Amino acid sequence: MTEILVQDAVGADVSTAAKVIDHPAWSELKNAVEEIRVWQSADGSIDFSGAGAGAAAESAADAGAAPDRAAAQAAVERMAAAVEQLSPLLPHDAAYHRALVADLRRWADGGFEVPDFLDSLLAFQPAANRVDGLQHLVLFPMYTQNGNPDRNFEAVVLKMVWPQWLAELEATRYDNPLFCGITFEDFTAGYDTNSAVLFPETIAVREAPERFSWGGIFCDREAARFRRVTEAAVDLLGIDLPEDIQAMVGDQHRCEQAFVLWDMVHDRTHSHGDLPFDPFMIKQRQPFWMYGLEELRCDLTAFKEAVKLESEGNPHGRDVQYAVLFDRMFRFPVTGDRVRNYDGLGGQLLFAYLHKHDVVRWTDNTLRIDWERAPQVTNQLCAEIEKLYRDGIDRPKLVHWFAAYDLVSTYLAPHPGSRWAKGPDALDLSLPPRKLVDDVLPDEFPLSMFYEALAKKLKHVIASAKGITADTVGPVAA
Repeated sequence: MTEILVQDAVGADVSTAAKVIDHPAWSELKNAVEEIRVWQSADGSIDFSGAGAGAAAESAADAGAAPDRAAAQAAVERMAAAVEQLSPLLPHDAAYHRALVADLRRWADGGFEVPDFLDSLLAFQPAANRVDGLQHLVLFPMYTQNGNPDRNFEAVVLKMVWPQWLAELEATRYDNPLFCGITFEDFTAGYDTNSAVLFPETIAVREAPERFSWGGIFCDREAARFRRVTEAAVDLLGIDLPEDIQAMVGDQHRCEQAFVLWDMVHDRTHSHGDLPFDPFMIKQRQPFWMYGLEELRCDLTAFKEAVKLESEGNPHGRDVQYAVLFDRMFRFPVTGDRVRNYDGLGGQLLFAYLHKHDVVRWTDNTLRIDWERAPQVTNQLCAEIEKLYRDGIDRPKLVHWFAAYDLVSTYLAPHPGSRWAKGPDALDLSLPPRKLVDDVLPDEFPLSMFYEALAKKLKHVIASAKGITADTVGPVAA
């Protein structure tokens, strides 16, 4: 096959671009970042008195590495110098790197107070130049979702995932100009976690921009995690996979392609459809099953679109369907704790719905799946959730919450001590709706016996996926 040479907006040949992580300055940058991280407090500042140091700083101090202003200044200067050395490899990010170096030095010169990297954030515009294989060097004080909750510095080298077939779908069918599919090249400690996203809202800034212009999801980590957990679940449950799906689960690149398509459609769905409320629920306080239904709605919309794509001959359509089904049924419900676990709830609901409609059947210690009916019945659940949303436009907020509770509790048994399960008469309806959220139990819909058993068996596999990448996806010993 003749190689197609892809060029970025400034004419660089992506196929022959030098790898950033092979440059000596990348190691220098990582080392400097790791040095400064342990001195930072939760808000990203450095308290040289030690009084306000976070857990990382305390552990560093215990190890004899208490914050020192001169050492911090030197570490920041090494970070800035490394960025300046690496920037010529990435001419498309030149403006961002100039702003980044200025933000770094201003932070140090200002006394290492709460960092403000708004200028460099505004200069970083990866969605404006989506080219398959294009590298980016990103450095910000930030928290990492499902990773480090503190705004410490993180450095990550990533590649854009933007194959031509995906670009055509985005341009003609699933418009999502802010979405960036990305993969890891290398990263600092905050990404040696379960985090699989790079979102601008996690970055320390003096004020939030009016709107964000990009959002990145690491499809390689999602694919690697999916493959490891799915392979273990299939083995434990004795599932007989169709040959094409078995081949997909065994193919990292194929799974990455499925996840980048899933993510792109999911992401845009948050602002599409009959929405009775802000789908992101920004600055709102709602029961966690509302978040769970919103995330599941977006996933099932991606599933529904994948069914259409498969019928049209798109080879990625069927892969997306089973990525959604298996990740939602096998990983989501048994990952994380049980405190307002809305993603877990969505997975529980999908499994229970398919089980009650006889698409999945746990019998003789084997999980049997009706592969022919799975698309139809999964789309049926999507339609029920869409009807809930459409009807919600004409409901008061509290009535809508109860309608959503009824939908979930039709398929999942509520906790026996739940006040919400007893209905409106069990709640003080003189309170505003946001106050009634206090009556929601941390685990309003506990795991079924099936999932309790599965969680115990998959626990070590889930834990092993921390920090996983395409290079570390191999199987885990039972």
